[in-house]
Amino acid sequence: MDSTKRFSNRVEDYVKYRPHYPREIVSFLADRYDLSNDKLIADIGAGTGISSHPFLEEGYRVIAVEPNKEMLDKAIELLSVYPEFSSVPGTAEKTTLKAHSVDAIIAGQAFHWFDRDKAKIEFRRILKKAGVLAIIWNERLIESPFEVEYDALIVKHASDYVKVDHRNIKMEDMVRFFDPAPVELNVFSNKQVFDLEGLKGRLLSSSYMPAKGDKGYDEMIDDLQLLFDRFKENELIVINYATRVYSGIL
Repeated sequence: MDSTKRFSNRVEDYVKYRPHYPREIVSFLADRYDLSNDKLIADIGAGTGISSHPFLEEGYRVIAVEPNKEMLDKAIELLSVYPEFSSVPGTAEKTTLKAHSVDAIIAGQAFHWFDRDKAKIEFRRILKKAGVLAIIWNERLIESPFEVEYDALIVKHASDYVKVDHRNIKMEDMVRFFDPAPVELNVFSNKQVFDLEGLKGRLLSSSYMPAKGDKGYDEMIDDLQLLFDRFKENELIVINYATRVYSGIL
């Protein structure tokens, strides 16, 4: 599947049920790299704007760059209330932004879709001198008994989860991408609390899971119901994340 079209039928679930990012990320980048809120940030692979939102909340100027029309349309709908928000259709490999025009690049939950060699050239082209790059993931933990079995459910029912899982990206991949500049990893805690409908929405927000009407959908939902009933507490389930931020001067 063309990675730029994977989420076209997942937009509403993505908006409602994907985890947001800890606000501490913004203050960390501001302190670590003197990234004051007069700076311009390009959010590459911005999707529906989840990664843009915390920076807009702090007054940053953000350009959302996203190739998927349905997701970009939703980002525009949700974030146009912020005067410092703008958007362009584009990819990590061809952003359409002017050379040396942005102070920082963020990529939330998107880097694993990029052609890394081409994206690195493009990032260096659009960044100003000593520009900041932050690659961010909410990495779902697989530690509690529920989290272990939930991951097993995903593996059982997904189309290409093992192939496209961002956990395939290791620190050595980040070192190569940032090279010759150093890269550092900082980790922040994050979580979501769901009822059954929320847990369904979270599952269906992933492009590798069967959508309603697809083969295997009903069996997947039956398995999810059984899993929820086994582990729920007060009709709720908790999914924990480690929000991983790889950052440096590109």
